[in-house]
Amino acid sequence: MSSASINAGEGSIGARPAGFWRDLISVAGRALRAVPREPEALIPALIVPIFFFAVNVGALADISSFAGVNDFEAFQLPVAIVFAVTGISRASALVTDIQSGYFDRLLVSPVNRYSLILGLMAADLVLVMALCIPVLVLGFILGVGFATGPLGVLAFLLLSGFWGLAFTGFPYAIALRTGSPAAVNSSFILFFPFAFLTTTFLPQEALTGWLATVADYNPVTYLLAGLRALISSGWVLADLLPAMGAVALVGGVSFFLAFSALRARVRSS
Repeated sequence: MSSASINAGEGSIGARPAGFWRDLISVAGRALRAVPREPEALIPALIVPIFFFAVNVGALADISSFAGVNDFEAFQLPVAIVFAVTGISRASALVTDIQSGYFDRLLVSPVNRYSLILGLMAADLVLVMALCIPVLVLGFILGVGFATGPLGVLAFLLLSGFWGLAFTGFPYAIALRTGSPAAVNSSFILFFPFAFLTTTFLPQEALTGWLATVADYNPVTYLLAGLRALISSGWVLADLLPAMGAVALVGGVSFFLAFSALRARVRSS
């Protein structure tokens, strides 16, 4: 039913807003139901981190002790997880909706505007946490254990999932601003400076020169430190609090860009 009123007898009948939470659940449910129909988007997201994890462990484990890393599998597991969850979003589906006109039809309905993006992000959170599980299982098979126990595994999943969620604002902002599939597909390039100018292969104290300086300002450095603490050190607040702060910082920036782009598209529709 459109948002326009329909005359009926003495009064008029109009579409009523369903409410923010119902709209959010509907959008998230639609996004999750579409996931099994798009294996081409999921399979690379799972294969790439597992491939790099296996290759890095196989190639560098023997020399890692020279950098002060005694358990290289535990050191590399957070890297694989970050690769698995970063850049995973339904932004490409959003572009499809924009190009087909479906998104514009939603904008003239009583649906809550913010739920259109937050519902997709909720689906993304479920998806990225699901992607963490096969990588974690591989880590367990290779002998990685958690100093923080089962509760630490849950905290690890949540911190990883919220990092993936924090990053989703960037592809959504690009999708809403451009409506271009190519632009959205290339948004993962934004992550490369985060991924490699940090403690991906060496601990922070082993970095030197300009790389050490860049790593000091890279939020992924603090995210990896927090994830590694959950595996190897325990509940170390000096590592966990900066990790949560890094997630909040990136999320604040990306969400601001995404919702600014949403407001701009609403005004132009």
